[in-house]
Amino acid sequence: MTSSHRPFGLPAAVAAAVLLSAAAGCSSPGAAASVVVPSPPAEEAALCQALAKELPDTVAGLARSDPEPGSELTAGWGDGAIVLRCGVPRPEKMSDPKSQGVSANGVRWMLERREGDGPRFTSVYRRTYVEVTLDERYAHDAGPLTDLAGPVERTVPCALEPECE
Repeated sequence: MTSSHRPFGLPAAVAAAVLLSAAAGCSSPGAAASVVVPSPPAEEAALCQALAKELPDTVAGLARSDPEPGSELTAGWGDGAIVLRCGVPRPEKMSDPKSQGVSANGVRWMLERREGDGPRFTSVYRRTYVEVTLDERYAHDAGPLTDLAGPVERTVPCALEPECE
């Protein structure tokens, strides 16, 4: 007698589809996004904590919905559509003289285009790096940065005057 490890003795393709459907059903559409929490030095973490207190309840019309695990170093809006991480390491791409940047309400950001997803922006010339990741609906829209620039400007001081002006 042969033994099958497939659920209910179903053919492999059908068993895979059943398992995939079951796994997909375990995550609810309203579940919070999951992100890696940065681990900056204490001085930078203090700046991030100050930023956390200033962040808006809505960004680009989306309600605040912080990612998991909860931390003062991360924030989110629209169930993962917009995710902010404060105190991230300096991106390698910042050394690239061809890297692109944008300015939003007095804060400069380096732009990283991500294949199959929306852009990632990282603040430049600040005492700690603030990263904002946008999902694919913002592939050509840096608009959410305008809602975040004020809090960043007020709480994360410039590290390289007069570059922040």
